Amino acid sequence: MKKEYDLSKMKSRPNPYARKLKKQVTLRMSPDVVEYFKKMAEETNIPYQSLINLYLRDCSASKRKLDMQWIS
Repeated sequence: MKKEYDLSKMKSRPNPYARKLKKQVTLRMSPDVVEYFKKMAEETNIPYQSLINLYLRDCSASKRKLDMQWIS
């Protein structure tokens, strides 16, 4: 293996996985919601942010709509 490589002659190409990268966003969630997913994360050994992403992805895929009624 060489100590140094000359990368100046290397041809660049687009990252084939760039479309699949996640986008970082900031969300404000109630503490009880965060705790719910953190508890579920401990039970499933899946990071809580990944669980939230999976849940929202499932909602998106099944075109689930929010059914909410305000109490007057």
